[in-house]
Formats: sequence, C-alpha cells, structure tokens
Amino acid sequence: MKFYLHKLGCPKNDVDADYIIARLIAAGHHPVASPEEADSILVNTCGFILPAKEESIHELLRYGQLKGEGTVKTLY
Repeated sequence: MKFYLHKLGCPKNDVDADYIIARLIAAGHHPVASPEEADSILVNTCGFILPAKEESIHELLRYGQLKGEGTVKTLY
C-alpha cells in the first residue's frame, strides 16, 4: 500500500506520526510525497487545539474529494 500521512497539531503528534510511519514501513507499506499518489491517507491531528481542529476538518474534506473521485481508497 502507498500511504500519505498528514500531521497536524502539537509536537506530540509529530512523534506519534513518525512512529506510525515507521510501523507502516516495517509492515511493507510505502510512504509517498503527496496525497494524490497514495492508496491510503492518514490524518494525525490534535483534538485540543482549535486551529488544528479547523485545519483537520478542511484537510479531511479535501482528502474526501480524492476518495470520492476514486483516487484514494481509504481515508483515516
């Protein structure tokens, strides 16, 4: 699977996202540089910081369009 992980929010999310990426790579999956290249998109965000919440909603809607177009298979 080709995946794209979008990090939003606090520095802890960066650490969590790096862990997720490492686990996915160890399982044989491949990171890509843009969401348009991905089979799956993951959005890792913070629910406590208002700007991160707002940006998350915007990004999920944008990535949802890619899923609706059939470009992306899954969105997490």
